[in-house]
Amino acid sequence: MDKITGKQLAVKQKIHSCQLDGKGGMLPLNDKTEVTPERPGWLHFDYEQEGSLAWLKSTQLLPESFKEALSGESCRPRVSRQADGTLIILRSINLNSDSLPDPLVTMRIYITDSLILSTRHRPIYAVDEVVNELKKNTGPTHTGDWLVEVLDYLTDQASSFIDDIHGRVIDLEDGLLDRNVPPRGEMSLIRKQLIVLRRHLSPQRDVFSRLASERLPWMTNEDRHRMQDIADRLGRGLDDLDATISRTAVLVDEINALIAESMNRRTYTMSLMAMLFLPATFLTGLFGVNLGGIPGGNKEGAFALFCLCLLAVGGGIVLWLKRSKWL
Repeated sequence: MDKITGKQLAVKQKIHSCQLDGKGGMLPLNDKTEVTPERPGWLHFDYEQEGSLAWLKSTQLLPESFKEALSGESCRPRVSRQADGTLIILRSINLNSDSLPDPLVTMRIYITDSLILSTRHRPIYAVDEVVNELKKNTGPTHTGDWLVEVLDYLTDQASSFIDDIHGRVIDLEDGLLDRNVPPRGEMSLIRKQLIVLRRHLSPQRDVFSRLASERLPWMTNEDRHRMQDIADRLGRGLDDLDATISRTAVLVDEINALIAESMNRRTYTMSLMAMLFLPATFLTGLFGVNLGGIPGGNKEGAFALFCLCLLAVGGGIVLWLKRSKWL
């Protein structure tokens, strides 16, 4: 690849733009800056801003086939190589205020030994963490180190998010022990997030493993070992994710069983109430007909006697239900 200067990386609507100084810090990019493998350049921008998108479509620094991927045309994690450059599409935990119900955002990276181009639309907090490290002079020193640092933060955030969901599921399980059914829609949201995480983090683990196994010239052996460790950590997170998905299935069954039990109990109570009042209804209906010859129709106190008879019948039915162990 020809020499790259800071003038070629001049994007008006950039989010971050710097040059790694090779010592853990960063230097500003200007028109006279020349990026090299020892001091690679990094450009981070929002692909939906007009200025950034126009620069992306017109630049000659990356292959044409990668421009659409960097501008938001794909979101499934993958890695592709062409010439000296590597395209990496990743998914990050969405820590923004509008993170529900979609728990993931997309980050796209084009990387060579001397250049890093990263794009996103919604904020990626792993990138901010790397920028903070560079400001403290404790950040990455080369492109491979930069990639490992970003993926390390992405994996930590994914693991923390999985742990949070697992904790929410445990709280719901504890609530069910006290017969507290969660609000409608809460379980559906949790299961949707788990399914989305499983769908995208599984291929992302494969991307990490491939990056660790391929002999990329801009990655050292130490970078590959760290990358494999990150892939293993994400794999353990996926195992926890599968376990949590299984627990939600059991939790849904328990919720359905609890609701069914509650409905059966109410139906049973209503049936007993109907059985209790059925004889009284029959007798009141029988003695309420407007025909001559009704017993006690002309006697004082007949109504009170009739009410006592109804109470006796009701009491007899209650006693029979208790002896039959229906109550």
